[in-house]
Amino acid sequence: MKPVKIGLLGLGTVGTGVVRLVEGHQEDLQNSSGSPIVIEKILVQNKSKERDINVSPDKLTEDPWEVIKDPAVDVIVEVMGGVQQTKEYLLEALSLGKHIVTANKDLMALHGPELLEMAKAHGCDVMYEASVAGGIPIIRTLIEGFSSDRITKIMGIVNGTTNYIMTKMSQEGAAYADVLKEAQELGYAESDPTSDVEGLDAARKMTILATLGFRANVDLSDVSTEGISKVTKEDILYAKRLGYEVKLLGIAERQDDLISISVQPTMVKNTHPIASVNGVFNAVYVYGEAVGETMFYGPGAGELPTATSVVADLVAVVKNLNLGVNGKNSAVAYKEKKLKTDEQISSKYFMLLHVADRAGVLAQITQIFAKYEVSLDAVLQQPNPANPAAEIIIITHDASKASVGKVLKAFEELDVIFNVKSVYRVEG
Repeated sequence: MKPVKIGLLGLGTVGTGVVRLVEGHQEDLQNSSGSPIVIEKILVQNKSKERDINVSPDKLTEDPWEVIKDPAVDVIVEVMGGVQQTKEYLLEALSLGKHIVTANKDLMALHGPELLEMAKAHGCDVMYEASVAGGIPIIRTLIEGFSSDRITKIMGIVNGTTNYIMTKMSQEGAAYADVLKEAQELGYAESDPTSDVEGLDAARKMTILATLGFRANVDLSDVSTEGISKVTKEDILYAKRLGYEVKLLGIAERQDDLISISVQPTMVKNTHPIASVNGVFNAVYVYGEAVGETMFYGPGAGELPTATSVVADLVAVVKNLNLGVNGKNSAVAYKEKKLKTDEQISSKYFMLLHVADRAGVLAQITQIFAKYEVSLDAVLQQPNPANPAAEIIIITHDASKASVGKVLKAFEELDVIFNVKSVYRVEG
């Protein structure tokens, strides 16, 4: 059998894992794909760098075009990151008839439709399972496993760094800044953690999942995004007292072909399966009209978990090559995107208010809720010796995002409310 030759762009953590799996599992991969798989060329930044994996120096190059334009290379595996320049590399590769496997969430969130259209025009595959949730095969599941169903909601913990921080804050009562520092020391968080802790990484992943789940081209700008940097240990303590855990959730919903996508710290009922997903693990909860509720759980990052998804995509490409069906199975969006307005986005909300400790205050607050037609599920006052103001906790019934916004605006004009300490969406 003729071997299928691979050009690997990047030999960092994931790239090293890809080499380990391709070389170490060759018999299994050949049996699964129908052809030997050979790594022909590898793009690196520094050919002379010492590595913890043995690679023939003849395969290494510092010139990306040497990989992309090599006529012997059938498939480009991109695990080097980057967006604009990387897009140009991959578009050129597609124009030359080379198939693409990528782990690049930023690229697919921003330019996925363009790459997929180019692939379709040239009869090529673009596979990107590893771009979301590491070793969890969620993308293939959305494309193939749910092809006979209609997805109404996707809810996920899709960033391991923030889930690690939220877990430590919940289990140990630690402050956000202390846990973030620890996560950086352990290598779970970058020296500049902005992309993770402000929800940007999760937003990119939810862009990809929503596009696949709803078959409409969702843009990153469509995702309402809020991170965890303002979450306090007091917020988490109150949540636990009420039977909730705080998680950074990506939530994509569809109702009557209207969709909404958000990333935000969310209070999740502790009986919900996703509330028990801890540490650096990821989980994606998918609701289908026919199948009901399903959850996919596993490691969201790491050398071998992510490389496993990359190599699984590689096997799929080689299978398609042998069957002659490349470029025919990509999930190109075909539905018109219709976004919900704030009046149409609805959920329960948790609010923690610091208010004047005197008679009549609660009545003034409830009048504002009534004015904007937001009904209340629970109202609690918790004693806090460290706070001279009264602390009132409110959980609403389902209310529109617009109505809750009007309530919060009205609170700014009410002198008996010193500040709105916290506002969270509530799930479960």
